[in-house]
Amino acid sequence: ERRERKRKLSKEMAEKATRELEKMQLQEKADIKYKEWLKKKRAEEAEKKKKEKEKEKEREAELQEKRTRSEKIFKEWLQNARNKPQPVLNGYGFPHGKSTGLY
Repeated sequence: ERRERKRKLSKEMAEKATRELEKMQLQEKADIKYKEWLKKKRAEEAEKKKKEKEKEKEREAELQEKRTRSEKIFKEWLQNARNKPQPVLNGYGFPHGKSTGLY
């Protein structure tokens, strides 16, 4: 009876040890998978930030180009406006730019 009990006890202890070992192995696998997932996630975030920076640079370059073009067109318009003759005020009551008629 005593041997039987010892055998059962040792068998239970062995099963408990194997369960603990399996549990530890499972935990290690889970840790490894988590680390891989975290590494992948960080790489994706870095790539996303890089793409956003590139888009921002492109937007800034387009905006600068647009400003430059607008300034150039405005300067051309300003030069042309100076060279254009002034309109003659021949409207009603203003022949030759002077007021005539009844007050």
